[in-house]
Amino acid sequence: MKLDLSTARRNLHSPNIKTRKRALKVIKSHKRNKNN
Repeated sequence: MKLDLSTARRNLHSPNIKTRKRALKVIKSHKRNKNN
């Protein structure tokens, strides 16, 4: 399941740990792609 950036940011405050980790991964990869 691919998350867009706004969904990922919202999920960072989720109580579910797996969801939070997935959201962090999405955000980090976005930052990495932006720098390239």
